[in-house]
Amino acid sequence: MQGLERELAKVGYEVHNLNLPSRRESVENLADRVSEAVSLWTGPEDRVSFVTHSLGGIVVRCYLSRKPKVNVGRIVMLAPPNGGSELADLLNEIPVMRNIAGPTRRELGTSSSLTRLGPADFELGIIAGTRSLNPFSHWLIPGPNDGVVSIESAKLQGMADFIMVRRCHSFIMNAPEVIAQTRWFLKTGAFQHEDRTSIRLPAPPRGHRTVRLGRGLETS
Repeated sequence: MQGLERELAKVGYEVHNLNLPSRRESVENLADRVSEAVSLWTGPEDRVSFVTHSLGGIVVRCYLSRKPKVNVGRIVMLAPPNGGSELADLLNEIPVMRNIAGPTRRELGTSSSLTRLGPADFELGIIAGTRSLNPFSHWLIPGPNDGVVSIESAKLQGMADFIMVRRCHSFIMNAPEVIAQTRWFLKTGAFQHEDRTSIRLPAPPRGHRTVRLGRGLETS
């Protein structure tokens, strides 16, 4: 997500990049890391927005469910498994794959308690992919999907806006249209649906900080 980080910084956002050790720690522990980072990087007057990829969206929801004392701005989730990952369900049935992936994949099945964190009570935009580089996983997941997360699982009740792009799960954050739409939502609270090739990009408000959460749901 370095490209997205650079583009947000270019237009004036103060961006902090937090890479999450998703193979080694549980979602609750990762949420602790987010809490520590927000406390370290921001002050009480700062408006804090989040841009997440995959598992990062679940971690932010877990963090926000604790009702932290933070001025939450807008949140953009890229390919989040809000309803769980059907691929995680399949891989969790294979002992060697379940053990390699660590605790987070075991927590991200469609029947996990993390899928019941509740609806969004913040300004949320979700960008979901419809392309997979792995035809095997693409056909195993029901409905349109990005090879890891289905379109339906990416959605979350209470979201402000939702768009689909023809991108795969692992590289969705590098797509120019995804970067442009992320900037637009952070500024306006909505995506542009009519013509994504000619988006006029606004500048961020002053004093706005963005925390970008890296490392998503690993499939290897």
